[in-house]
Amino acid sequence: MKNLITDIEGISVGHAHDLDLASGVTAIIFDRPAVASGLALGGAPGSRDQLLLDPARTVETVDAFVLSGGSAFGLDAAGGVQSGLRADGRGLAIGPALIPIVPGAILMDLLNGGDKEWGLHAPYRDLGYRAYLNAEKSPFALGTVGAGAGATTVNLKGGLGSASAVSEAGFTVAALVAVNAMGSVTMGDSPYFWAGSLERDGEFGGRGLPAAMPEDAHRLAIKGGPTTATTIGVVATDARLTKQQCYRLAVMAHDGLARAIQPAHLPFDGDTVLSAATCEKAAPDDFAFAEICMLAASTMARAIARGVYEAETLPQGGALESWKEKYERR
Repeated sequence: MKNLITDIEGISVGHAHDLDLASGVTAIIFDRPAVASGLALGGAPGSRDQLLLDPARTVETVDAFVLSGGSAFGLDAAGGVQSGLRADGRGLAIGPALIPIVPGAILMDLLNGGDKEWGLHAPYRDLGYRAYLNAEKSPFALGTVGAGAGATTVNLKGGLGSASAVSEAGFTVAALVAVNAMGSVTMGDSPYFWAGSLERDGEFGGRGLPAAMPEDAHRLAIKGGPTTATTIGVVATDARLTKQQCYRLAVMAHDGLARAIQPAHLPFDGDTVLSAATCEKAAPDDFAFAEICMLAASTMARAIARGVYEAETLPQGGALESWKEKYERR
């Protein structure tokens, strides 16, 4: 176990980013089509093929998920991943045609100081293809990489995080998330993470919870002016689930998002979770599925804290400090 979503057999992750652009793409590739669903609870989401993920819709499986920066321009990234899959003979077969199914979600990072003067065509299709080519099962980088490259929170640099856990019944559950929150993942102006009670093995600094709640912990602190928000993520398991159960997995992962970010699911963000089951293991009974749901929430919360903890400050002048730059020596 590497505490990553790739701890689930049959999942690879690839990043592509440009720090001058201050944006990037993360591709989550399934070895075999995975049963999938998803849910957006933010008021201003951006996605590709999310309606396909509704449990009432016909197609049950996907070949990949894509998380991208670039706001609506980032929707092109899924096309790059789709091109790579098609070249490798992957996709839903309809007669002689192969159509890779690649839902995606985007976050808004256009105002973070990076150079977004890319000319006629946005670079996200190419970044998506590079992320596909870079996909691997071995440990992948966290922090200021991939879809988390340009991510921010209200007071700290955001980033790409992941976490995993194994249930008592032996099912692996894991999350991967690009943290570009409207609010904060720390308690006021302190180094303590809202997800601190869920931390395992010092994965985001080992500080736990404060002896007393900081005075400003519950004061509203959100990005003002033109907004650059939306936290987007994936939760997955190796259990054999139905599409309806995958939908429930996404619902539960949003609980984790709300535990780790203060506040979440605002009218101005597009907080979205995509969910998948690789079905490598047996179908869980009701109790085992309940634990999978609980772990969907906790791994998402842990992944969010990890994404901020592992982030590095962008090279642009005036960029938000990273957690480590601001707090590691305190």
